[in-house]
Amino acid sequence: MCGFVGLYNKNQVPVNEEVLQKMTDIVYHRGPDDEGTFTDGYVGLGFRRLSILDIEHGAQPLANESQDVCLVFNGEIYNYLELKEWLLTKGHIFHTRSDTEVLLRLYEEVGIECATYLRGMFGFAIWDKKNQLFFAARDPFGIKPVYYSTTPYGFMVASEIKSLLASGKVDREVDEHSLYHYLTFQYVPEPATMFQSINKLKAGHYMVIQNDTLFIKSYYDVKFNPNENRSFSDLAEEARSVLNDSVKLHRDSDAARGAFLSSGIDSSSLVGMLHRLEPTKTFSVGFDMQGYSELEAARKIADYLGTEHHEIKVTAQEYMDVLPSLIWHMDEPVADPSAVGLYFVSKLASQHVKVVFSGEGADEFFGGYNIYHEPHSLRMFQASPMIQKMAGVMANLMPTGMKGKSFLERGSMPLDRRFFGNAKIFMDSEKKNVLSEGWNKDGILPTHELLAPLYQQAKHYDDVTKMQYIDIHTWLCGNILMKADKMSMANSLELRVPFVDIEVFKFAASIPSKYRVTPDATKVLLREAMRDIVPPDVQSRKKLGFPVPTRVWLKKEWYTWAKELINSANVDRWINKTYVLHLLEMHKEGKADTSRKLWTILVFMMWHQMYIEDACVGSLSPLKKAVSH
Repeated sequence: MCGFVGLYNKNQVPVNEEVLQKMTDIVYHRGPDDEGTFTDGYVGLGFRRLSILDIEHGAQPLANESQDVCLVFNGEIYNYLELKEWLLTKGHIFHTRSDTEVLLRLYEEVGIECATYLRGMFGFAIWDKKNQLFFAARDPFGIKPVYYSTTPYGFMVASEIKSLLASGKVDREVDEHSLYHYLTFQYVPEPATMFQSINKLKAGHYMVIQNDTLFIKSYYDVKFNPNENRSFSDLAEEARSVLNDSVKLHRDSDAARGAFLSSGIDSSSLVGMLHRLEPTKTFSVGFDMQGYSELEAARKIADYLGTEHHEIKVTAQEYMDVLPSLIWHMDEPVADPSAVGLYFVSKLASQHVKVVFSGEGADEFFGGYNIYHEPHSLRMFQASPMIQKMAGVMANLMPTGMKGKSFLERGSMPLDRRFFGNAKIFMDSEKKNVLSEGWNKDGILPTHELLAPLYQQAKHYDDVTKMQYIDIHTWLCGNILMKADKMSMANSLELRVPFVDIEVFKFAASIPSKYRVTPDATKVLLREAMRDIVPPDVQSRKKLGFPVPTRVWLKKEWYTWAKELINSANVDRWINKTYVLHLLEMHKEGKADTSRKLWTILVFMMWHQMYIEDACVGSLSPLKKAVSH
């Protein structure tokens, strides 16, 4: 796992090598083992390396013999040996065992279509001197990040936003549209970021810069194709086979491997499959508060499977101490409290291994979230428009907080008006209280209109599949995989996600909805497929998520800190502090649980202080104060 940067200057202005080095150095944490830069007139590439495969010969940037194709690559190509055999038949000669060289030769053979051949996680950039073409791509589901910025001077790409900021050529302005939608999602949906002048390359897309012009194209489409003719038992057997194959492929490395372990079926399944292939070290994290730790359950699973188990317990003070560093590493606000737990378990794992398996993606692919039960529980309201309308009328007559009000409200709405993904922090109607009076809301799409294109693409699916489709395009890449990449890389740890694999998804997309989610269970087929691999009690355990006691801490240990942050953050242009302080007092007094709403605003305030208020133009030195490598 690594970090890269790329520069393409307009009007063939030569690259400033000092700036390129500065942009590369700022992501030292992504690759502490090695570094390198490459310049060719108006194009420059920079790289930081975490050595995983072909440790001795896998240095980057990597160029071909004639020096007319050069690349930087972050990730892993799991089908590289298969591709290498094919490329050998085409006459290509290899000098290393690395998947990086396979990617280089693949580009030489097929050009910008190379991403369509890859099975893996990746972000990469290629300079093709012969064709004067700069090319970058991101993997189909967005496991690895690629950011880019267009300026009057040219174009820049990077694995992290802080590299782009280090160039000194990017304005640090909050994007109003992004902030508006962040308040709903707790992250900024791609391709936007919280910075006006920086975007994410969307998952499954590539970009080409040629003749000072940029264009972006999709190369991978997420499509569900349920096969209603296959039996449940046949599908379960194939699920085991497909997942075992993915685990075997993901094992490929010249560095030590381990796995994260919680109390759920996703991580237990991966550990069970991996441990059957090799002795496995497992790592778990919990919090020092009753009801907010899965450590005991994870320990029992480790004992059952026979792994070498390690765990860490986090206190409120430890959480707060590391939070500034996490905000810095995340680049933009992501208000998922579980990110801190992921940071700590990554730190623990990095003391023992360089590569770790994690269960991200199983919920989105196999139907694991509890919210996916909703189409079943709300089915009674779909009988007629009149019943839906009556539900809405009754909900409006009920006082706020009354039991059943939310159920009736949701029953009165079609799916595209009530489901915006796994996190829905502030409804659009609530944002008028959060945002300052002078804030410019003109031209900002309501949340349901922002997601309308995705719902249009998914219109022929059943409601459960529509929800999965929305989550794969928003929650998975914007929250789940984003924090996984940033928190593991903050600890120079490569995190691999065998569930998030094109062949695994191809199979998962063929599972009928009735075998994914029922009124009583989620991930029905996956649970059956893993029956002989995980402990019996894990088989039927409901999804817990990753419980973090922010609700309790904001009432007690963190109350004073939160109040001081609200008062001191220079965000009056954006946020109505009077209302936020009201939310804090309501929460402290136990009148309402506003912890998720508060945390979303507090994370934005911390990010704003660090990246907007304190950042000097052309320098990220103030940000480095929060970070210890």
